[in-house]
Amino acid sequence: MKNIAKIIADLRKEKGWSQTELATESVVSREIIGKYERGEAVPSIEFAKRIADAFGVSLDYLVGEGVNAKFDKKTLKRLQDIESLKESDKSCLMTIVDAFLRDAKTRQAYS
Repeated sequence: MKNIAKIIADLRKEKGWSQTELATESVVSREIIGKYERGEAVPSIEFAKRIADAFGVSLDYLVGEGVNAKFDKKTLKRLQDIESLKESDKSCLMTIVDAFLRDAKTRQAYS
């Protein structure tokens, strides 16, 4: 959880929120938000969950650790939906995704 201060500050700035707005959205005091961003305090699991929910990210994402640290909640939901598909549908979708990724990497290599 070393990077949580920077992650909270970065996410807040991406949203264009003040510390007061984040406090309102997450039901955590503005003073505590300031302490989290300065690295003077680390949020409890309950407060970290509130902040993650306000930003629409997972706890893994907020603390910058774990398998899902790079995924927001929307991406995680999509991955869960893909996992629930029939195997034939999943295979078809993955073929399309693989083709798209291959093409994107090729364009990137030539740019």
